[in-house]
Amino acid sequence: MKHITFTFDFISPYAYLAFEKLPEALKGLSYAVDYRPVLFAAFLKHHGQLGPAEIPPKRDWTYRQVLWLAHANGIPMRMPAAHPFNPLGLLRLAVACGDAGLVNRHVAETLFRHAWRGGADAADATRLAEAQAQLQPKRDPSSDAVKAELKANTDGAIARGLFGVPTCEVDGKAFWGFDGLAMLRAYLEGDAFFASGAWEQAAAVPAGQTRR
Repeated sequence: MKHITFTFDFISPYAYLAFEKLPEALKGLSYAVDYRPVLFAAFLKHHGQLGPAEIPPKRDWTYRQVLWLAHANGIPMRMPAAHPFNPLGLLRLAVACGDAGLVNRHVAETLFRHAWRGGADAADATRLAEAQAQLQPKRDPSSDAVKAELKANTDGAIARGLFGVPTCEVDGKAFWGFDGLAMLRAYLEGDAFFASGAWEQAAAVPAGQTRR
């Protein structure tokens, strides 16, 4: 059995799509999944990047593409009332429901669907309180311990070289994005590509030019 870590932030529509698709994408394989929330904004800050929703033309394309992907894959989806939204309330609630920075699939599913189904404000305080009442977290989401676990998740992911969400990690390899699920399945099935040296060679290509 392979052990997969699914790293995510509720702010990402691609993370929502990948979360919903994962069981189907890996159907018939032997695996277990840890679901680990992180703060995607910290990834962007660390790598000196803007998020897709911070670049106006890319923002429009991103929303069109994710709605198309949802349609094409039969995944219910409606854009929240505003995006990007502040995901910290959802992330801390998720961590408060779990242990050691991990959450179970039910918690992740509840909060992903809170954000990406129905078209409501994902960060609305009243809705967040309702989600907390439904999930009955083990700990106070505003506690220092919960905040520290979320930060540790995020710092650990950055230290391992993660740059985006969703990312699926297995055997020291990281598969990024909704469209990375097919590649992940191929790896788990033993596709010859992964023994060919191509994975390692891709990381060794020198940069021909860099921007200043």
